[in-house]
Amino acid sequence: MLQKIILALAVFIIILVALTFGEAIAYQAFAWISHITGLVIHNFSDIYYAIKGYINIHVGKVVVALLLTVPISWWIIKSKGDELQKLTNRRKMAIVLAIFLGWLGAHRFYLGQIGWGIVFLILLYFFAPLAIVAGFIDAIRYLFMSDEEFLPLRV
Repeated sequence: MLQKIILALAVFIIILVALTFGEAIAYQAFAWISHITGLVIHNFSDIYYAIKGYINIHVGKVVVALLLTVPISWWIIKSKGDELQKLTNRRKMAIVLAIFLGWLGAHRFYLGQIGWGIVFLILLYFFAPLAIVAGFIDAIRYLFMSDEEFLPLRV
């Protein structure tokens, strides 16, 4: 169940990012990178206000992303549900989550490693750039692991 929720969340964020970058890819990408790496987050209220400001400015994009997320997630779960349980697909999904949502620890939650997911959230709270780098490191680790090495990571 948690995997399906994380899958839907990942689809929503990817669609929202695609809609945002569609307007002015270069400008938004550099502003986003600067914002993520240059902003010191003092507490979670800073993240809340940043998300609230984004939603207030881009209401239409958020609504379109939500409307697209539901049918796409439903189709993926219905048509590819059995394939999502395969080890190689779980590893691919963990890699994608580590790249896009690694700073939140989504890949760790997806693999059932709740403790490490919470560690990523705590790391995000105290030093966000390190959480981003750690997510990318996990993606690279998963990419180069064999199936036998990846198997113990599943819980």
